Amino acid sequence: MTTAQTSAGSLIREWRTRRRMSQLDLAMEAEISQRHLSFVESGRAAPSRDMVLHLAEQLSIPLRQRNQLLLAAGFAPSFGERSLTDTTLAPAMAAVEIVLKGHEPFPALAVDRHWNLVSANAAIAPFLADVSEASLLTPPVNVLRLSLHPGGIAPRIVNLQEWRTHLLERLKHQNDASGDPVLVELERELRTYPSGLRGSRPSPVEPNAIVHPLRLAHGDQVLSFISTITVFGTPLDVTLSELAIESFFPADEQTRTVLVRLAKEQAELS
Repeated sequence: MTTAQTSAGSLIREWRTRRRMSQLDLAMEAEISQRHLSFVESGRAAPSRDMVLHLAEQLSIPLRQRNQLLLAAGFAPSFGERSLTDTTLAPAMAAVEIVLKGHEPFPALAVDRHWNLVSANAAIAPFLADVSEASLLTPPVNVLRLSLHPGGIAPRIVNLQEWRTHLLERLKHQNDASGDPVLVELERELRTYPSGLRGSRPSPVEPNAIVHPLRLAHGDQVLSFISTITVFGTPLDVTLSELAIESFFPADEQTRTVLVRLAKEQAELS
């Protein structure tokens, strides 16, 4: 029994616990005996490469952490990790730009696993004009920090309490799924930011609401957005698997009209 084998078993147990699965649950999902799984977790049995990947699949372990699990078990990583500028990823990055550009005149942006901005379309620019803390716009721009920091976009978010709760819940879910220490620290930081006016109550949910919108002050108007998240369906590269595109859509006709007008004004200036 080697340290690597013991570490692999410990990691499997850690991920199983994080997924709130019993040994029996995982054994049934993986179609192996609970006894064998127990031996793997305790280090009494060394899992094969295929078994490591099989258990990782059942536990929905992210590709980055699957590589770490393979290394702990004494195997080489299975999934490449390329820079976003690597020519191999060029077709994928071109697809990202097509999605972003095609979404105009509505805002859309792409972020990496730590919510750092990778790319954005032109419709984002008007909403960054009033950011008072210049460092928030210094690369790498962290989108969550920019959104919730009092020197960022937060003062213009009309429903800041609701939107803050929404973003922190998303981040917590991501932390639960990945166990990424950088994200854990980011969540800790964001929770120290103001959550809105002291003593204020969250806005009531409208009877016919289907999602929580982002409501953003723009001049004397309030723009309302709903959003979708797009990821690559079958990534085999770690970096690509961690890339996400968030697209914002107008939630009402007023917002649509303003966004179309802003796009025309930008086009005239360029």
